[in-house]
Amino acid sequence: MATITTDDGVRLHVEDVGTGTPIVFVHEWAGDTRSYEPQLRHFSRTYRCIAYNARGYPPSDVPEDAGSYSQDRARDDIRDVLDGLGIERAHVVGTSMGAFATLHFGFAYPNRAWSLVLTGCGYGAEPDTHSLFLEETLRTAGTIETAGMAEAAGRYAVGPSRVQYLAKDARGWNEFATRLAEHSAVGSANTLRGVQARRPSLWDLTDAMRALELPTLVISGDEDHACLAPAILLKQTIQTAALAVVPNTGHAVNTEEPDTFNRLVGDFFHQVEAGRWPRRDPRAVTTTIYGR
Repeated sequence: MATITTDDGVRLHVEDVGTGTPIVFVHEWAGDTRSYEPQLRHFSRTYRCIAYNARGYPPSDVPEDAGSYSQDRARDDIRDVLDGLGIERAHVVGTSMGAFATLHFGFAYPNRAWSLVLTGCGYGAEPDTHSLFLEETLRTAGTIETAGMAEAAGRYAVGPSRVQYLAKDARGWNEFATRLAEHSAVGSANTLRGVQARRPSLWDLTDAMRALELPTLVISGDEDHACLAPAILLKQTIQTAALAVVPNTGHAVNTEEPDTFNRLVGDFFHQVEAGRWPRRDPRAVTTTIYGR
């Protein structure tokens, strides 16, 4: 364990295990470093694995000012973790909120990443559902502040992209729900308002996606309905992206299907490190069915 301090003075709790090429794991809104335990145990056998609690998630600092939370700040916290540990470059793996931060990190600091893994990246990203996402995000923040974290967590944990986990692994789901209820109410509400409710739509970032040259793996559960169209957008727009869809699976694939996730990501890393990850062949992009 370690503590690093960001350039705006926030202390972040960091788990650092293993040796080798670094991987940084960036957690979802409903998670923390413990969400990546299946990955830390697996990949630390051959990689240096780093996971950290985002600002607002104890034992990291919990800034009281909502202005301390933003998409750009979440992006730069990844950079500050790398700087604090003296790491020049890493594979960056993000889930949900962490996947958005990972994507923005790739846009801003492409020379600091070997590759990007984007899992469950897309909540609220579709233009047609953005207003509903914003409404639900702000409502959840209000519930946290008025009813408490335990009440909000109880509702969230049985949401439409979490019940798959409950059905498959009640013990694992219960651990997830219990940990979520332990999160800071101030940090969770501020994260919803400062990061989730203010981040740009993926549909507004297509120019940056087209310019992205980093090897990218997009992963989605096939029952994570809010993230399927965004996953296809990422695949079609990023010329170095591949898409893996995991059957009968909800939002956080890394916890719900850890063996599948670890295999997909491990194979991806091996291809990247061997210099074998492709850029899309222009002949694969056509408006015809059979080609010319």
